[in-house]
Amino acid sequence: MKEHALGITFRETMEGGFALDETDPRLGEKKGKREGYILSMHATVTIRDLKRFISDPAHTGEITGNIDFTPFGENIPSKSGVFNLFSPTHDSKTKYMVYELGFEHEGNNYYLAGKKEVKDDPGFDLWSDTTTLFTLLHKGNDASGPVLGAGILSLGIKELAKLVTTITVMNASSPEDKAKAISDFGFFFLGELWESYAKMAK
Repeated sequence: MKEHALGITFRETMEGGFALDETDPRLGEKKGKREGYILSMHATVTIRDLKRFISDPAHTGEITGNIDFTPFGENIPSKSGVFNLFSPTHDSKTKYMVYELGFEHEGNNYYLAGKKEVKDDPGFDLWSDTTTLFTLLHKGNDASGPVLGAGILSLGIKELAKLVTTITVMNASSPEDKAKAISDFGFFFLGELWESYAKMAK
C-alpha cells in the first residue's frame, strides 16, 4: 500500500486599513485606517506534499479562508485561492509570498490579491517584509480584473504566535514523521530567508 506524502497545514490571520476606490496599497491603508475600514484575511494554508512543495521553484500550496471587510460584512467564504511561498520574480533579488482569495458578495465576484515582497533593502527589513501583505481588490474571478480597492494587511506578534500553534502535520505515522516534517519546513523557510537577506548582503 502506497504511503501518503507528509504535509503540513497552518492558519494565518492578517488585517489592516483598506479602502475602496484606491489603487495604491499605502494610500489605501492610510485612508482605511482614517475612515475606520479594516479588512481581515483569515487563511488556511495546506501543503499536501512537503517534499514536492520544497522542490517546486514556485513553492505552490493551497489556500482557503474567509474575509471580514467593513463595507461588505464578516466571515465571507473564499471560492478559490492561490498561495506561493518565496516565489521567484523577474528580479533575482526579490521573491514574493502570494496570498490570493476569490469570493462573492451580493452576487458579484471579487478577487483579493496580496503579496509580501521579500527583498533585502537597507536596514533591518526582514520582519516587515515577511509580515506585510500589499493587497489589491479586483473585480471578477482573478487578478486581471479592474482594481476596486487597496490596502496593507499585517501579521502582528500575537497573530504570529497563534500561527505557530496551528501548524499540523498531515499523514504522520509516528512522532518521528511529525518532527521531520516540521524540521524540513523550518529548514526550507530559514534557508530562503538566508538566500534573500544574509547571502544577498554579502
